[in-house]
Amino acid sequence: MAVAAAAAAAAVLLLLLPFSSSSLVSTPNPTLQYHHGHLLTGNLTLHLIWYGHFSPSQRSSITDFLLSLSPSSSLPPPSVSSWWATTRLYLSSPSTILHLSPQLLLSSYPLGRSLSSSALPSLASLSRPSPSSISILLTSSDVFVDGFCSSRCGTHSRLPNAASFIWVGDSSTQCPGQCAWPFHQPPYGPQSPPLVSPSGDVGADGMVINLATLLAGTVTNPDGKGFFQGPPEAPLEAVSACTGIFGSGAYPGFPGKVLVDHTSGASYNAEGVNGRKYLLPAMWDPKTSQCATLV
Repeated sequence: MAVAAAAAAAAVLLLLLPFSSSSLVSTPNPTLQYHHGHLLTGNLTLHLIWYGHFSPSQRSSITDFLLSLSPSSSLPPPSVSSWWATTRLYLSSPSTILHLSPQLLLSSYPLGRSLSSSALPSLASLSRPSPSSISILLTSSDVFVDGFCSSRCGTHSRLPNAASFIWVGDSSTQCPGQCAWPFHQPPYGPQSPPLVSPSGDVGADGMVINLATLLAGTVTNPDGKGFFQGPPEAPLEAVSACTGIFGSGAYPGFPGKVLVDHTSGASYNAEGVNGRKYLLPAMWDPKTSQCATLV
């Protein structure tokens, strides 16, 4: 488990490669234990920080995903909000409600285009998050981060003031087969045709998958003492325990049966605000002890 400077232990989102490796593929019947630590409940503010160059369409796609998590989006299942509702089964309060704050654009690359792990919490702190908030740092496709692609697609951790932070990178030009599957063929293993991404942007839609994974992990295991399976330094969390599963009948190399937009040919399993469609990973359901899919 990586440890960021002056921050709590980090949970790393391992590469999303969909084939056999003990560290990359979920166990057939994962069982997440509660380790009696803090969970994030109630109203949480999300602070988005965009580091590098993102197009307006990329920003709106990811922002709409976050807005779609709210129950007030009032979309019938399968929807982004119905996917997020599974997190309520982990928590003592009725739900965790997420609110989006004003966003911070760092398009001038203030720390350059190559970032160390220790730079991530420093950048995440620029939003001045409180303990009842989550700072989300997103790095563009031309930014290189220590460990990105070689061992991780993102991470979540705690800042010195106890606020949570998430980092996710755009893998479209660096490692789409590792961090944007199933929208790109993996570099090895089963080579089934990639799915068409809902927004038409493999990088942005891959970031949504990783961001969804880390958001669920952040609220259910914010400090490494919540719900997880395995060693604390490499935990399988609410969604990472179900890696590679997006629909029923999934197996290594096949994401499962999902919905297809008849106009664009894009694959999805969840509706979002503003007519958006997203492909979201399965989440472990503590009531059934199974990886639950939306379709």
